[in-house]
Amino acid sequence: MATVKEFRNNVRPNWCPGCGDFSVQAAIQRALASLGLEPEQVAVVSGIGCSGRISGYINTYGFHGVHGRALPLAQGLKLANRDLTVIASGGDGDGFGIGLGHFIHAVRRNLDITYIVMDNQIYGLTKGQTSPTSAHGFKAKTTPTGNIEHAVRPIQIALAAGIGFAAQSFSSDINQLTRLVEEAIRYKGFALVNVFSPCVTFNKVNTYDWFKQHIVNLDDDPGHDPSDRNKAMQKILETGGLCTGLIYKEERPPYEELIPGFQAEPVVRHNLELDPGIFEECVKEFA
Repeated sequence: MATVKEFRNNVRPNWCPGCGDFSVQAAIQRALASLGLEPEQVAVVSGIGCSGRISGYINTYGFHGVHGRALPLAQGLKLANRDLTVIASGGDGDGFGIGLGHFIHAVRRNLDITYIVMDNQIYGLTKGQTSPTSAHGFKAKTTPTGNIEHAVRPIQIALAAGIGFAAQSFSSDINQLTRLVEEAIRYKGFALVNVFSPCVTFNKVNTYDWFKQHIVNLDDDPGHDPSDRNKAMQKILETGGLCTGLIYKEERPPYEELIPGFQAEPVVRHNLELDPGIFEECVKEFA
C-alpha cells in the first residue's frame, strides 16, 4: 500500500507561498494513500492556470491539457481504461469560463471521475483579472470600477444540471478537504469538489480571513440532509454559495455501466493486432 510520500515527486511547486493550491495537492495525496491506491493506478488531468500545474506535482500519471479541456481529456481516459482512478483538476477560470460547457455535459454524462476545482475568484496566472466566479462589484485589472457581471455559482449550476455528488471545501480546512476528496473518489459517478483556494498575490478581497468570516460549514449543521436535492439547493441560495461540506449525494449507476456491450476490460489490455488476411482485403479496396 502506497504512503503519502510515494505520491510526492521531486518537482517543486512554483505557486506563491501561501497559495491555497498547496493544500489541495496535499489533500489529494492524503486521500489517495488513505484509499490504498498505488501511483500507477491514478491519473491526474489538468487544464491551464496556476492550478493546472498540479498534474505535474503529484506522483501519478499526469496530463497537462489546454485551457478548459481537462474534463474531455479525463472522460476519454476513463473510457479507455476503466481501471484507472481519474481525477480532473483546474481553476475557476479554466472550469467555469471556457470549460463551462464541458462541465455541464460531464455532469449529465456521469462518468466515474472526480473533478477538483481550485476556486480563487480571479485569474492568477495572467496576473489578476476578473474571473467567472468574481463577485459583482469586484475590482481588478479588467474591472477597475467594479465587476458589472454576477458570479457563476458552481454548485448551484451542478445541482440544477442533475449532479449526483457535489461538495465544497476551503483550503484552510485540510481535514475536511481530504475527507471530501476521498469520498468523491470513492463515489461511482461524476463527483465535484469545489475548493475555495485563496490567491494571496492578486486577490486582496477573498482572503483566508474573509472566507473564515463568511463560510458556513455544513458539518456543523445537524439539520442538513445531503440526500435532498431541493434542500441542498436552498442551502446554496441561503448562503450565497459560501457553504462547505458534502452538499448533495445521490447513488446511481455511472455512464460506463450503462453503455451496451462496453467491456469491463480496459482497451489497453485488448488484443489490437489485426489479422493479416483482413488487412490485405482492406488494402485491395484501394488498389
